[in-house]
Amino acid sequence: MKVALIQMNSGHDRAANLRQAAALIERAVAEERPDWVLLPECFDFLGGTREAKFAAADRLPDGEAYAAMAGLARRHGVFIHAGSMLERLPGGERIGNTAVAFDRSGREVARYRKIHLFDITAPDGTEYRESASFAPGEAVATYDCEGVTVGCSICYDIRFPFLYQALMDRGARLIAVPAAFTMQTGKDHWEVLLRARAIETECYVAAAAQTGTFAQGGQTRTTYGHSMLVDPWGLVTARASDGVGIAAGRVEPERVERVRAMIPVAQHRRNMPRE
Repeated sequence: MKVALIQMNSGHDRAANLRQAAALIERAVAEERPDWVLLPECFDFLGGTREAKFAAADRLPDGEAYAAMAGLARRHGVFIHAGSMLERLPGGERIGNTAVAFDRSGREVARYRKIHLFDITAPDGTEYRESASFAPGEAVATYDCEGVTVGCSICYDIRFPFLYQALMDRGARLIAVPAAFTMQTGKDHWEVLLRARAIETECYVAAAAQTGTFAQGGQTRTTYGHSMLVDPWGLVTARASDGVGIAAGRVEPERVERVRAMIPVAQHRRNMPRE
């Protein structure tokens, strides 16, 4: 199974973001002939004001971003895991940070709303309050990609191993991590966390990231990039260069089975008592 990871530099110009995503998918199809393509978190709209985010959010399955990705999947006959897009939710108080996966016919096969929201203070004092605009999801999501079960997660989820164990328990062999990791946390934690989740679950972990700068609330923020594919042994088998681009590699289900036969962590795992 050939996979392509799309590394983008999205901003708050939605039309430009969709053009960039389409051009990179077209390039990946022409150069790599993938079966499965992964886009980064908030590929359709990143940064901007709270009001701009809400204006850019669509009710799914309506909207430009949804239609564009479904159309590209159908036109090129590939699975597209649309990293995450802004979703208008009932009530209108907050929006969803939502991944949608499409099969080769452009049919939606999974939808996942980010469970863990990024409310932190970075080492330089910068505050991130994702919950001010986004509502958390509640459901674990997987889907079938022609015999390979794909698990869904988004960015900050990577710090919560119980979610990844739940995806493994649901049969995942490949776990998607679309992200917009900050430069400060990314340089120290990004690769370590991705490799740890791959080793713990004995799954492939595919991470497509935002790279470069974007404007948020009067500030310029920088994302780390370094999209990569990690195999079930924890080895990085594909990595994006700096800047906008593509990383491509292969997912081999038989390698998952070999690793799990050598170190059967799922069989050895014990539930810890809670006081």
